[in-house]
Amino acid sequence: MKAIVVVDKKWGIGKDNNLLFKLPQDLARYKKMTWGKVCVMGAKTYDSLPKVALEGRTNFVLDVDGNFHEKATTVQSLDEFFQKIQQFNTDDVMLIGGATIYKLLIGSCNVAYVTKVDADGEATVFFPNLDQMEDWVLQEETAPICDNGYTTRYCTYVKK
Repeated sequence: MKAIVVVDKKWGIGKDNNLLFKLPQDLARYKKMTWGKVCVMGAKTYDSLPKVALEGRTNFVLDVDGNFHEKATTVQSLDEFFQKIQQFNTDDVMLIGGATIYKLLIGSCNVAYVTKVDADGEATVFFPNLDQMEDWVLQEETAPICDNGYTTRYCTYVKK
């Protein structure tokens, strides 16, 4: 599995169930990288989508409350998730959030695509800081990119 995320300087990812930044270039990159993939998310992330589901992708929702999510495969536990996800190539499975899903499943990932924004988004939820985790290493980092007034870098982390 792989994770894809945008983080601020403090590894923050969201506030009030919203993203911290509007980044058109990163959104285009995200769409390209997740197109045709299995996107795994929590119920709050699914509910925050502008449409019912992400088009062109298989939507997988982990919802321990057992709610139904239109146009998505809903699982209620990690055991059920791991059982159902076996039908897919693990390289095609992308964790897309939110914070709880990242924390629960980052240990099962082998790659994380992290867009770092050089700003403090005053986040209330966070992604695990891979720079402080011994089993993760920064493999690649782009030169700075200006996206909607923010300086960003695309970083690829791999698990040792």
